[in-house]
Amino acid sequence: MALVAEPTPTQRPVSLKREIGLISMLWASMGSIIGSGWLFGAQKGLLAAGPAALISWGIGGVAILVLALVHAELGAMYPVSGGSARFPHYAFGGAAGASFGWFSWLQAATVAPIEVSAMINYATHYSFAHGWLNENQTLTTSGLVVAIILMAVVSSVNFLGIRALALTNSTATWWKVGVPLGTILVVALFGGGLHPENFHAADGFAPDGAKGILAAVSTSGIIFSYLGFEQADQLAGESRRPKRDIPIAVIGSIILGIIIYVALQFVFLLALPPSTIGPTWATVAPGLYSSFTGPWAQLAALLSLGWLAGILYFDAIVSPGGTGLIYTAASSRVSYGLSRNGYVPQIFERLSKRGVPWFGVVTAFVIGCICFLPFPSWQSLVGLITSASVLMYAGAPLSLGVFRKRLPDAERPYRLPAAAVLSPLAFVVSGLIILWSGWGTDWKLGVAILLGYLILGLSRAFHLNSHNPVMQWKAAQWLPVYLIGLGVIVYLSPYGPLKNPVIPLWWDIAVTALFSLGIYYWALAVSLPTRQIEEMINEVVVPEEDTVAEQAGPSGSSR
Repeated sequence: MALVAEPTPTQRPVSLKREIGLISMLWASMGSIIGSGWLFGAQKGLLAAGPAALISWGIGGVAILVLALVHAELGAMYPVSGGSARFPHYAFGGAAGASFGWFSWLQAATVAPIEVSAMINYATHYSFAHGWLNENQTLTTSGLVVAIILMAVVSSVNFLGIRALALTNSTATWWKVGVPLGTILVVALFGGGLHPENFHAADGFAPDGAKGILAAVSTSGIIFSYLGFEQADQLAGESRRPKRDIPIAVIGSIILGIIIYVALQFVFLLALPPSTIGPTWATVAPGLYSSFTGPWAQLAALLSLGWLAGILYFDAIVSPGGTGLIYTAASSRVSYGLSRNGYVPQIFERLSKRGVPWFGVVTAFVIGCICFLPFPSWQSLVGLITSASVLMYAGAPLSLGVFRKRLPDAERPYRLPAAAVLSPLAFVVSGLIILWSGWGTDWKLGVAILLGYLILGLSRAFHLNSHNPVMQWKAAQWLPVYLIGLGVIVYLSPYGPLKNPVIPLWWDIAVTALFSLGIYYWALAVSLPTRQIEEMINEVVVPEEDTVAEQAGPSGSSR
């Protein structure tokens, strides 16, 4: 049945303020990358893959870099608020746009609670916080109260406006980047010597082989640690010079992140006293590194670097808090973008006097608090956020492929080299990371996706947004096949629940890659025609880009 196009709605006012410069954009992405991941990632990597976790960090870094390169081109082309949630909308229409918008919001809204959880984990070093965690690292009643208070503090800073947020985040990020770099140098030079024999300690370099190395990429916090480069895209609607600054911020942040995280894993591994390593890398027992609740701080204390341990316990508040701050801002901008596209109630477009999408901030706070109930510990949230993130990222290479095909002459301030190869490769990478996340995580993500569709359906059914987009189901016909098909592959693979997997190791990678490539080219073939893409871009992107000229003086600086 043919869909009848609806009249173009009256353009709604745009008043997000373009006040962020290059350093603030770079630090928005970098501040999101350096969060709780650096405090726990090196320990969790060893638990999952042994010393071969170094390989896992390299694989994860390359995978995320490929995705970042795609986002760099898209963000500079269309510098709109909540960009990563909106690119698929322009390429495939309402059904796909609503889906990827929900994936994006789900990822952004659940990061703040995991950062708060990390803050509480490290805080238990102090006697006043001993009652905040149970033995299994879940929150007690008093811990839950503290978590909600911390969420309220993170949310409150967002009401000060984007300029105050950028200043707060930039200041915190200088500290957040300096502390891990300083820790690497101090532990390596003054920690009593490194132990190269640790490479072959316990049950060997790679105790679980290739499966352990690949699983560690998704489940031990490696991909989670690299997440955040897209924050420059999410805040693009508030950038002074987005077409220049976004590619620099996106690519620069992930390169810095790779260097820092690989160095952290290397030094943590070699600085561990041999007495703290059990018969296997995964053995958990008192006195072993695997039982550390504050890994880097406790390692510093063991190495007689008590002053460094004190700094690290303080950093355990600053680093996660800064990341939670920027992701709360991002989630409100994503919901703002979803409302602009007509998917969620129009109240998400309401702005405070300081230009803050206040209802989105409040909603992120509420959802963050709810997350503490079913996912009350740091480790339990990592896999879910990783899968939601890469599912969100999957929309970017698809969109890039469509724009290269349908809009070959569009202005591209940054043009991705070899896009015909890197774009489908980025989409394959997304599928592989979801595969390695495992069935135990992916089925929960499936439930969250269904919940999102319910919310989006209710918003449309009760006309809670005056902008009612045509859903363009034909252009999104590949999406349910992709979601269900990927779930089936994970279930039948070594990362599924079956004792005897139908798809053996290595073959699962080949099947996922071929399946993803088939979906990629199918999606490009049924994407929206050029005219419809241009109409949707002109409706939303052009008015938001106009604020660059309106809010900048003759020199191009913000007034």
